[in-house]
Amino acid sequence: MVTAVPSLRDTIADDLRTQITVGHLKAGARLPSEPHLAAEYKVSTPTLRNALALLQAEGLIEKIHGKGNFVRRPIRRLTYTGGHLTPDANLHVTIRTTNVRARDDLIHLLKVPSRAPLTEFLCLAHQGEFPHSLAHIYVPQDLAPAGLPRCRPEWAESRETVTARLPAPEEASTLRISSTLPVLAITRVLSNTAGRVVEATLLILPSDRADALFITQRATNEKGQEE
Repeated sequence: MVTAVPSLRDTIADDLRTQITVGHLKAGARLPSEPHLAAEYKVSTPTLRNALALLQAEGLIEKIHGKGNFVRRPIRRLTYTGGHLTPDANLHVTIRTTNVRARDDLIHLLKVPSRAPLTEFLCLAHQGEFPHSLAHIYVPQDLAPAGLPRCRPEWAESRETVTARLPAPEEASTLRISSTLPVLAITRVLSNTAGRVVEATLLILPSDRADALFITQRATNEKGQEE
């Protein structure tokens, strides 16, 4: 029987993981610089970075551009169900409003002409100083009341598509996650009674901090029998 020998990358990751687990490296602590760690473990910088990438994918550390690598604080998991995330007082949301023109997929989602005027709400949820989830909300400008996104246009139908994929580069950068960490990409389209699309939301939830819950109830007839 042949026993696999751990690679240098795995050995380094195991050692740092243990230090984080037992508390030698505490939440929020900055790791030594990459050149320092590479010298300490007697490996090349690329090998050291591969080990750190494993821990980033596990959500144990995060790399902040220009500052270094930090031990992540415990991440709160939220549940997404029926168009809503479970409320959490520990999260706060920043909202940026921009006027944009319909392009590419937005033309199809909102069923509007190319370059039709839209209002975009970029909503970034934070847990402390760390990004938690990202949402782009698009509404035709003639339907965008002042209270959006908290006060939505009247709608009669919600249609959602959930996809598991790797984050786009700008998503990974905004959420400060590894490009190898899968995300739940949820597209939610709201339509009114006339069939007009009144809102489209593109929600990105990193898989290390969110679950999607779907509840289905069986239909019964007047005699209580399943249909």
